[in-house]
Amino acid sequence: MNSVAPFQLSLFDEVQRPSRDQMLAQAESLAVALSRELSVPVRLSVTDNRSTMVSFRRNNSSLRLRVHHMFLDAPERVVRAIADYAGRGRRGSGSVLDDYIRGRQPLIRVERNDKEADLNPVGRYFDLQAIFDRMNEKYFQGGIQAEIGWGRMPARRRRKSIRLGVYDHQTREIRVHPALDRPDVPVFFVEFIVFHEMLHQLFPSPSGSSRRVHHPRGFRDREKAFPQYAAAIRWEKQNLRTLLRR
Repeated sequence: MNSVAPFQLSLFDEVQRPSRDQMLAQAESLAVALSRELSVPVRLSVTDNRSTMVSFRRNNSSLRLRVHHMFLDAPERVVRAIADYAGRGRRGSGSVLDDYIRGRQPLIRVERNDKEADLNPVGRYFDLQAIFDRMNEKYFQGGIQAEIGWGRMPARRRRKSIRLGVYDHQTREIRVHPALDRPDVPVFFVEFIVFHEMLHQLFPSPSGSSRRVHHPRGFRDREKAFPQYAAAIRWEKQNLRTLLRR
């Protein structure tokens, strides 16, 4: 086995579990195990996220890995699945991680923190609740159970990407980016974003950063059935630069 450079470790202050010293020791053990498994340095961050349990960024020389604190005492097979999923790109290992996450649901924080405002669906130009109810009745037979509202306007800065909507599986909340609450945004595009986020309740996805895994084939096929799918995709491409500036 190749020698492994020392890992780097960061621990979010918000993580409040058994004791900080114990968690640091567990995190160090996990990082070392993953480094040995993959023969690369692992830069590990431990989070208390509510939605994304495992995320990563890898290159030829190292792996940046963020995991929920539930994985600190994970058994060997789960540690190996993390290595396969994040380090080797073996997507089949996602099912092992999903099973483990489902068994550890009580450890996932569900309450809001002070930075998360209550959902407000009524904007200046669009009422998201009315759109949600219309989409729910028309395309889901009223079967989607979720709250919806506008997200907070982020600090103004130069962006390379923008998330126009997000669905939280734990709280069943849909948040839509306030950049869409403008008179020049067509109704059909806001409806498409809401429809897209509603689909996530029907197609729970493995935790991680892959768009293909996050949007499995069934999801994408159902999304394309939206009557104005092509028009919505075209409008987004034509107006992306404008949205990024808002």
